[in-house]
Amino acid sequence: MRVLITGGSGFVGQRLCQRLVEAGHRLLVVSRDPAAVKGRLPAGADIRRSVLDFVDTPPDAIDNLAGESIAARRWSDDQKQRLIDSRVNITRDLVILCEQLKASGSGAPRVMVSGSAMGYYGDQEGREVSEETPPHDEFAHRLCKRWEDTAREAADFGTRVVLLRIGLVLDSGGGSLQKMLPPFKFGLGGRFGTGQQFMPWIHREDLVRAILFLLDNDELEGPFNGSAPHPVTNAEFTRTLAKQLRRPAIFPVPAIVLETAFGEMSRLLLTGADMRPKRLQEEGFQFRFETLEAALADILG
Repeated sequence: MRVLITGGSGFVGQRLCQRLVEAGHRLLVVSRDPAAVKGRLPAGADIRRSVLDFVDTPPDAIDNLAGESIAARRWSDDQKQRLIDSRVNITRDLVILCEQLKASGSGAPRVMVSGSAMGYYGDQEGREVSEETPPHDEFAHRLCKRWEDTAREAADFGTRVVLLRIGLVLDSGGGSLQKMLPPFKFGLGGRFGTGQQFMPWIHREDLVRAILFLLDNDELEGPFNGSAPHPVTNAEFTRTLAKQLRRPAIFPVPAIVLETAFGEMSRLLLTGADMRPKRLQEEGFQFRFETLEAALADILG
């Protein structure tokens, strides 16, 4: 297939591009700076500046992974709008592409797997969360809902839409672990607040495999939780990471410190959801890394 990817030069996107090429697919990648990202992508990738530049090369499938990092800076009103725009605008362009391709007679892409996040559910305290769990209304939920609602519009043009609500992505060379590892390696790690908030996570390799699974199974649509079957609390994550590194983790960070430093954005660290991949497992997807211990052992060796 010709697969159009937004966010293809990112932490997840680069690995996805590798796996797509290995499976024999052709890459169509959107980047604001094609020359800068060319070296990070497989040879032969067709890199263009805009989604709509691909009208003359109709994709068969779309993977939508674009979006500014939600934890890059404090959530001022302007930053909140940037977070929304970076996700909604490019997703709207994908919907416009579907519309134009259908109108031209080329036919809209058969499927779009559109990224979302565990933040869709908001703070769920200790409740077990499946795709049917009602969300808690807060900024992270509203952001994800607008993102998802925009993606759903592609269904109007015959495109199968899958919404993948992604947890913390773990692997070497980037993602959540890149920021966590330095203090833990020096024995300065510790839980955040009470440590009882859940941290849904997924190994990058399993996430990429899940995306390919959702692309290939024509009957699957709607929301799927993209996280491993065994989420852990922040305290459990801290203990497991410290044990893997053979370091102590005795420096907890009080909630008030995080709230003072990050403002409303501290909710990303102090709240969570016990999110489970119910639909993926019901459809027969097999995780290679079901437990945090197995994932960290693979990543950290």
